[in-house]
Amino acid sequence: MQRLVSLWPGCTADKFIRSEGNMEIPERDGDGYLTDMSEWTPEIARAMAEADGVELSDDQWDQILKARQYYEECNTVPPIRKFAQYLERDQKELFKIWMTGPMKPITKYGGLPKPTGCV
Repeated sequence: MQRLVSLWPGCTADKFIRSEGNMEIPERDGDGYLTDMSEWTPEIARAMAEADGVELSDDQWDQILKARQYYEECNTVPPIRKFAQYLERDQKELFKIWMTGPMKPITKYGGLPKPTGCV
């Protein structure tokens, strides 16, 4: 797996961060979310995860895509309880898969707004 490095460590003022593999990661805020949701692509999502040291499983990737689908349908990021129902899965299972509050990484790598409330 290719390791991504920033040419400007810690600098968020630059529009793009260039990786060793020439993948440009658009500007992210201090929490790692894209500052412009329209710049999201699956390739950028995977590069962001890789830059963060996260390897996304097929199951996690499916959840990211389902969250984007939910957002397109409802124009909002769901709380974890509602998202688990949307997926027809137990929310405890989602916490186990992500080893953290699942909505934060799902929305971050999904190019969606930061979740509020129960994540």
